[in-house]
Amino acid sequence: MNWNNLVRQTHRWLAVIFTASVVATFVALAQDDPAVWVSYLPLLPLGLLLLTGLRLFVLPYAARRRGRRAAT
Repeated sequence: MNWNNLVRQTHRWLAVIFTASVVATFVALAQDDPAVWVSYLPLLPLGLLLLTGLRLFVLPYAARRRGRRAAT
C-alpha cells in the first residue's frame, strides 16, 4: 500500500471517529450530572486529524517542488 493512500485512509477513519466522539460528548453532557472529562474525549482524534490533514495539505506543494528540483 502506498504511504499517501494510507495517510488518506487514516484521515478518513479519524474523521469518522472524531464525529462519533463529538456526538457521544453531546449525549453525555446532556445528562443530569455530566462527567466533565467526557468533553475532552474528541481532542485526541482532532489532534491526529490536524497532523494527517497538514500532511495532506503539504503533499501537492512538496510534489511540485520535487518536480522542479528534478528538472534542473
